[in-house]
Amino acid sequence: MFNHVMLGSNDIERSKVFYDAVLATLGAGQAIRNISPSGHTRLFYRHEGNSLAITEPINGEPATFANGGTIGFKCSSPEQVKLFHDVAVAHGGQTCEGPPGLREGSMGAMHLSYVRDPDGNKLCALYRVK
Repeated sequence: MFNHVMLGSNDIERSKVFYDAVLATLGAGQAIRNISPSGHTRLFYRHEGNSLAITEPINGEPATFANGGTIGFKCSSPEQVKLFHDVAVAHGGQTCEGPPGLREGSMGAMHLSYVRDPDGNKLCALYRVK
């Protein structure tokens, strides 16, 4: 269904440091740097057929995060969920919605961690218990 998810950044170099480190915990490589036709810098992270793009807003306005929006990343273990969280916090992210751990609900048991990136975008690392 999705080709890519794109997030805005007010400091593309700060975002590169953050996402290079955080996405490496999932096995993603370094960003592909791209300059758009408008001259704005974009970073493209590709992994297992998926893409995450970080961009300077092309309209020249400040980047803002989506209230209620979350980008979820699939993890292969509970340990990877915690590592994702810890690396994010070590690189300028902030914990939100409590500490990483097991949560149970109507969608089943999952290990989750939630962080906000340096621009305030909410990220989730998720491992679904089988």
